[in-house]
Amino acid sequence: MTRTIRGYPATSDRSRGWLRYLYRKATTPDNWDKNGRPHPHWDALTGEPTSSWHRFDLLDSSYAMALMADTTPAWREVYSRVLDELAYRHTGYWAAKDWLDQIGHDPRRQSYPEGWHELMPAHLLGDYDVPGWTANGVAPWGLQMDPVAADGNLFFKGWFLVILGLHLYVSGDEKWNQPFDMVRDGDHTFTWTHTGIVNHLANQWSLRDEGCH
Repeated sequence: MTRTIRGYPATSDRSRGWLRYLYRKATTPDNWDKNGRPHPHWDALTGEPTSSWHRFDLLDSSYAMALMADTTPAWREVYSRVLDELAYRHTGYWAAKDWLDQIGHDPRRQSYPEGWHELMPAHLLGDYDVPGWTANGVAPWGLQMDPVAADGNLFFKGWFLVILGLHLYVSGDEKWNQPFDMVRDGDHTFTWTHTGIVNHLANQWSLRDEGCH
């Protein structure tokens, strides 16, 4: 049990156990590029059909790091390392796998489980993609393989910015404002910076009243 000093902020035993688990999880080597695969301890099952992708585990893990860092900022090196590992994984192919692989309309449209029907307009059942199917390539936008530059895929870049922002907030390190590569799949390699993504998303929102879809 960790000794605490009365009158000073401290994390609970449960929080420290969660930190130990996340640190081990984030620093266990794996490969999120196309020729690799995330370690099985990254969740890609919870929340189907909308959020059953590995990157949602990255996002959800980042919140705890920011909250604990506010309580015990002297441990910021540990929190920063975890957030950095989360951010790096979000640059890999597997983080954007839905956008890169779900091309066109969902071929399962007419066989969705009944529990998904409430997610779609009743009069369009069988002719409507379930929320969570990214449908890269459909009109009017066409095929756009950069998950950040794309006219759509708002949730991918928006939540990536949350992780990058929390890393900067906790660490003070401008590392992710240096150019870094995303996806890293031959011709499908795209270079961005933290500020570049922010500016691009702000521009997308300003171009249309409805914003980025």
